[in-house]
Parts: sequence; C-alpha cells; structure tokens
Amino acid sequence: MDGADVLAIRTDELTKRYGETTAVDGLTMTVDRGTVYGFLGPNGAGKTTTMRMLTTLTRPTSGTGRVAGEPIADREAVTPHIGYLPEEPPIYDELTAREQLEYAAGLRDLPEDESAERIGSLLERFDLLADADRRIEGYSKGMRQKVGVIQAVLHEPVVAFLDEPTSGLDPRAARTMRETIADLADREMTIVLSTHILPVVDELADEIGVIHEGELVAQGDPETLKSRAETGETRSLEDAFLEVTRETPATERSTEPRPE
Repeated sequence: MDGADVLAIRTDELTKRYGETTAVDGLTMTVDRGTVYGFLGPNGAGKTTTMRMLTTLTRPTSGTGRVAGEPIADREAVTPHIGYLPEEPPIYDELTAREQLEYAAGLRDLPEDESAERIGSLLERFDLLADADRRIEGYSKGMRQKVGVIQAVLHEPVVAFLDEPTSGLDPRAARTMRETIADLADREMTIVLSTHILPVVDELADEIGVIHEGELVAQGDPETLKSRAETGETRSLEDAFLEVTRETPATERSTEPRPE
C-alpha cells in the first residue's frame, strides 16, 4: 500500500461491458481516505458492477483503478485492505454466527485472541450476542445482514464497500448500523455506502457520487448537491437525486470536474 497516497479510491476511465451492454462507462472518480462516500444511482445504473470491479471480483473491460493505493488488477495486493458487503451476504446457514465470523477471521489471518475480542464486541454492538451460538439458518434477514456487516469490517480494512447495509433492518437496528458506520469513519476507515435510503446518505456521507446509465453524473458534498447553483435554493437530497437522474442520456449532462 502506498502510504503517500491520500486517496482511498481512484479510477480512470473505468469501463465494463457485457457484450453489447455497457454497464459502467468511462468512470473517473476519487474518494479521500477516512470519508463516508455515498454511492447513489437508480437500479441498473452500474453501482454494483463498479463495486465488484473495485473489490477485484470483476475485471474491467478497460480503464484503471486503485484502492488503498493498490492497482485493482493485482487482486492479492488489494484484498487485504478491503471489506465487502454485497446485497446478499456470503454466509453459511449451517454455521452459527460466531463460527461464521471465526471462519472469516481465519481467512484474514487474524490472531485468535484479537479476533475473539473483536467478534464479541461487534456481536454485542449489533445485539446478536444472545443468538451468537445459534445456526444462521434460523436468523431473520436483518440478523443475517448484521452478520454480513460484521464480517466485512472485522479485519478493520482501509476501505469497506457496503451495498445496502440497512436492508431488512428494523428501526433500532438501522440506527445501530448508522452509528457504527459513523464510528468506523471516525477511526479513519473509508466507507463506500450504496443504498436507496437517501436520508441515511444525507446523514452520514461526507461526499456523494451519483451514477446513472454507467456514468458519474454528479459528485460533491451533500450540501453542494442540494443547493441549486442558479438560485442558491436548498432542496432535499431526493429532489437533487431525481433531477440528475432524470430520463435523458447521461452524456447530455455536464458536471464540473473534481479538482485533484
């Protein structure tokens, strides 16, 4: 990892095509370390494909990217520094939550005493301690989601990619999730947060990027995105999101380049 690089993520013309379909089209973006980056877009916009490329699960068709200072073309260099929660957490129903997390810790080569302490602390934080030794097959969707999030951040990665982390959670658990994400960012972990629940992004994100039809159509801090440049009027993040993803070709929209 290049310690001189203050960026958690950098992409340059990152592109992914599936036959005649372009899922991500020339994506150029940067994310500072230690920030919460809200990654928004309608269904099918290219969010998940982008995260799969940045986590080395999918090879780009063209373009380049670096995560935690390492090129995404080098999977072995990138994976120690990242955590990933996909929409469907990769967990085994026949295991208990504790066994699942111990297995994940072993894959990350975490020392047993250190991993046991982290697992216990996170299980308690997410109100799973009482169910930690029960098989996951009996868990609700929200409980499974909690296990997935713990698994993604257990090894304290430089960058954690969280795809719909509040999906299936009741209001109390969703609040715990938001508090945990904020706490992780305070500890200098970079969080890439993809969700359709815009108030969560408005509350937590230091910066927001909006992708539409495979292109980055808007980027900036929440207050900038919510402010109309012409009038200075403040609108909701939902209104801003709907405006920049209106049904016109993404290439017809102009966005100011982000300064280096």
